Amino acid sequence: MHKFIFYLFLFIISCHQAVANPPSKLDTQIQDIKKQVLEINRDLFILEEELLYPSNTQFSVFLSIDSGNLFELDSVQIRIDDKIVANHLYTKREIQALRRGGVQRIFIGNISSGSHELVAYFVGQGPNKRDYRRGTTKTFDKSTDPLFMELKIIDNHIKEQPEFKVKVWE
Repeated sequence: MHKFIFYLFLFIISCHQAVANPPSKLDTQIQDIKKQVLEINRDLFILEEELLYPSNTQFSVFLSIDSGNLFELDSVQIRIDDKIVANHLYTKREIQALRRGGVQRIFIGNISSGSHELVAYFVGQGPNKRDYRRGTTKTFDKSTDPLFMELKIIDNHIKEQPEFKVKVWE
């Protein structure tokens, strides 16, 4: 549907450009049609989001890095109820953005109400440049409201190891 609106928009623009000296009434009509096409496109995007991810089943997982000096992230895998729902390999630019305070939405999907288990696996280099694979688990109850969780990588300087926390956003 988005493609149709995009092509309609291109057609309107090409018609507008094809007319050598358009009267001002035609120009006004074309501008009104362009505005309507953009509004319809926005409404369709919102409708698509609501249909794909209804609020009563919506579940999102975000990833952030607090400091990242003790752990160099390579990849993350997320499982919900023993089903892999997300895998992500990180580039240097993504890691830099996360270290500067960025937050990545790594998963958005639908889950039913009730009890669930989230398992996240982190792969990278830990202290002393050794390969490191750690996991964290969180059991949670999904209600009819949207649920948002954050996977956070935190440096624990006392233990000199990274910690992996799961936080439910209120």
